[in-house]
Parts: sequence; structure tokens; C-alpha cells
Amino acid sequence: MLRLSVLEQAIAVSGRPQADSIRNAVALARHCDALGYARFWVSEHHSHPTIVGTAPEILIAAAATATERIRVGSAGVMLPHYAPLKVAEQFRVLDALAPGRIDLGLGRAPGSDGRTAFALHPLANERPERFPADVRDLLAWVSGETLPDDHPFHVVRAYPEGETVPEVWILGSSSYGAQVAAYFGLPYCFAWFFTNGRGAAEALDVYRAQYRPSARWPAPHDGICVWALAADSEEEAEYHFRPRARWLLTRDLNLYGPLESPEEAAAHTVTPEQARRLAQFRERALIGTAAPVAAQVRALAERHGVAEVAIVAWAHDETARRRSYALLAEAFGLGPAGSPP
Repeated sequence: MLRLSVLEQAIAVSGRPQADSIRNAVALARHCDALGYARFWVSEHHSHPTIVGTAPEILIAAAATATERIRVGSAGVMLPHYAPLKVAEQFRVLDALAPGRIDLGLGRAPGSDGRTAFALHPLANERPERFPADVRDLLAWVSGETLPDDHPFHVVRAYPEGETVPEVWILGSSSYGAQVAAYFGLPYCFAWFFTNGRGAAEALDVYRAQYRPSARWPAPHDGICVWALAADSEEEAEYHFRPRARWLLTRDLNLYGPLESPEEAAAHTVTPEQARRLAQFRERALIGTAAPVAAQVRALAERHGVAEVAIVAWAHDETARRRSYALLAEAFGLGPAGSPP
């Protein structure tokens, strides 16, 4: 049975303080825990006027302590910004707060522009090349294993240690991350929503073909993340999708800002070319009432042969966003006990 999870991006919305976006993320985690979703992942972005979740490790701590069953983690920590030891320590602490419920999703992308990446780490240009080596070191420290004797840090350990360890994933939108995940025998999730599916089949094929079994994962384990929004009626879904479509339009112009309200989004005058683009966004979007949206999500999962799907949803109205997750949980038959492992 398909496992259904959540990706939370902490979106800024017009007319409300950005702090509300962070608090709403924690409330959504609690909501989705009760609905039976398998995982609740938070993203990492920096200097982004729309996506204000800049510190996933802190948000994960808040979400983990506010929930009881759901796995909570990152999608992902952008490893080139950080020393692997520090990330391992952070997630060992998180695992102590919620034993056996912490996921550590890793990405290589900056999650920002080049200037911001450099501000985060002065060696930003060189760190991505070290991604596989950093993953190797991080895996050892997260799991409590020792590095090889000839490694300069082989005597260094990440604390606190415990009976459980975070579950490590590799996340990506190209074949590079798929190769890294395959090499280390880790689960892999493709950001389908980020590329609108471009490159998904190739990356997943590479992952499965090159997969090297590990003790924790003797066989490949993969997923995709899609953008989807459900409502009680088609008209309501269209209404709440309007700001997302407007945001995609301005993104094409490299203009970013808080997510507008449906009324604000509708008030803009659009050119014929912009109207054509908006129609394309709508045609590709997974929006509508719960049954057809769930059917589209299932079809994508079957097409790509994945075991898990994470849902990301934006809405100016937080009540509408929570309603969307509730409707999809019902359509997929989730319950308080959660999806099967």
C-alpha cells in the first residue's frame, strides 16, 4: 500500500506575520499526525521572500514534541552549508526527543542563490563536490559507527547516542542525488513538484539500477514529492489554487514575495501570453475534489513505481490547506494508526 506523507515549506502569506507561517507548520504537523500521515518533512530555504522555513532542525524539534506517532524530518538539510558532524549532533539530539521518529533528508542544492550560499558558508563553491564524502562521514556519526582508522576524525563521535538512529534519505531533482543514494544504499525521494516530473523516470531508473544493498535497506526504497490541493468542490479548489498559479507566473520573472490572497491574485491584469501560462499551470496541477486528486497521485506513484508520495500544498487560507490534507487522508483511507510500513 502506498505511504502518504507531507512536505511543509512554511510559506509566507500576504496580510499575516511570517511568524504565523512557522507556528502554522507546527500546527499542521499535529493535524497530519492525527490524520494518519506517515511522515512530516520540512524544507530548508534561505533569503527567500516566499519560503521562510530557514532552520529545519529547529522546526523539526517543535513538530516532534507536538506530535506522537508521525515521523518528522527534513526535506532536506542542504549539507554543503554545514559540517557533517554538527548535522549529526543536531539529529542525534532530535532522535533523543522523539526516539525512532526522526528522518534526516539530505540535499546538495543550496536552497538559495549563490550570494546567500556564500554568506552561509565561505567555501560554498567547493562544498558540493564533497557531498558524497560528507554523506559518508555523516552516516557514520549518525549511526554511532566509527570512521576508518586512517580518517582524520576517526576518534570523533556524535552525541547523544541511543537505541534508535535517524533514518537518512537522499533528496534531489536530478540523477546525481539518485546515484549518491544508490551508492550508500539509502532511500531516495525525487522532487517531482520542483521539475513538474522532468527527469523523474531517469533518476529513479538510475537509482534502482545502481543500488547497492545496505544493512538497513537491502532493496531500493524510493518516493516522489508532488504538489496537490483538494477541496470540497472543484470551484473551491480553483479559487484556492489561484494564488499558487499567480506565484508561478511571477517566479518565471524571478519575482518572489508572500503568497497573495485569491482576490489579490485575481485583481492583476494579465497579457495573452500570461493567460496562456496560467492555463498551462492549471492543466498540470493536481487540484480538485479529493477523489480525482487522489487518483492522479496514485497514477503518478504507479507510473514511477514508488513506495511513498509526499504531498506539498500551498493556500493563503490555512483552514483550506488543512482541509485539503484531511480530504486526501480520507480518500487514501488513512487513519490514526497511520499507513502500513
